[in-house]
Amino acid sequence: MVQKSIDSVDFRLLQVFVAVVEAGGFAAAEVTLNLGLSTISAHMKALETRLGLTLCQRGRAGFALTEPGAAVYAEARQLISAGEGFAARVAGLRSRLAGPVRLGLLDAIIGDPAARITEGLAVFARAAPEAEIRLIRRPPDELLRDVAGRALDIAVGSFPRVAVGLDYIDLYQERHAFYCGKGHPLHDLPDAEITPDTIRRHRLIGRSYWAARDLSAFAGERVGAVVADMESAALLILTGAFLGYLPEHYAAPYVAAGRMRALAPDRFGYVAQFQLAYLQDRLEVPRIAALVEALRRAHGRG
Repeated sequence: MVQKSIDSVDFRLLQVFVAVVEAGGFAAAEVTLNLGLSTISAHMKALETRLGLTLCQRGRAGFALTEPGAAVYAEARQLISAGEGFAARVAGLRSRLAGPVRLGLLDAIIGDPAARITEGLAVFARAAPEAEIRLIRRPPDELLRDVAGRALDIAVGSFPRVAVGLDYIDLYQERHAFYCGKGHPLHDLPDAEITPDTIRRHRLIGRSYWAARDLSAFAGERVGAVVADMESAALLILTGAFLGYLPEHYAAPYVAAGRMRALAPDRFGYVAQFQLAYLQDRLEVPRIAALVEALRRAHGRG
């Protein structure tokens, strides 16, 4: 007989399910869970059997949640967060800085010399040796969503909008330029001859979370691709078929190798403000407050 009561579901199976969803698939969750693929598959099958639901689909098309799977994930995430909160409060009885801290980051931060994330984390790691640092990479809109929903404790990024209820600390600025790859028709055109009208005749890359801001200079733009991370944008630019924005520090190695060129950077570049976002009441947790302070001071904002 299928057990459909959530009370009867083994908590560990739910943890495996949540890890698989957040990793984006069975194979991707192997490192996170420290389990083999066959064991993960067995756990997922056991969970589906206990719930009497098909939670996900996987195959050549990739990993995808079913509609019931998405609902179960949301409930499981809340249940696990509640359990983590309990564990953290108990840990706090032993050490004020013990327990998990969930820090959300954008991709491609490590190569920016203005980003002092590494220095801030080093200070925090020395001050809180019993804390468990969890780094989660997300697009900026998802970072704000997860901080507001308490799935993340704090996040660092350049955010396309202000989420009501969150507090922000300015950390540093990142300059972006507009690039084409070698072989693109505009690659050898002098900057003086490059205008918005020239650019809009070509296929542009829009970032799914920043498309309006990325392409605002090119009214009537022709979006040829949409991406959610810097590596995908760089890959398309390097084909010589697309134009798009990248952080200057990220594009620098390709520019030095002659594989990319910034187009009229004085006219089409912009500066992105990076901020630390958090819920004010999360600073009541000592380890979270300590990490916020370490990151603030590392960027000279203390």
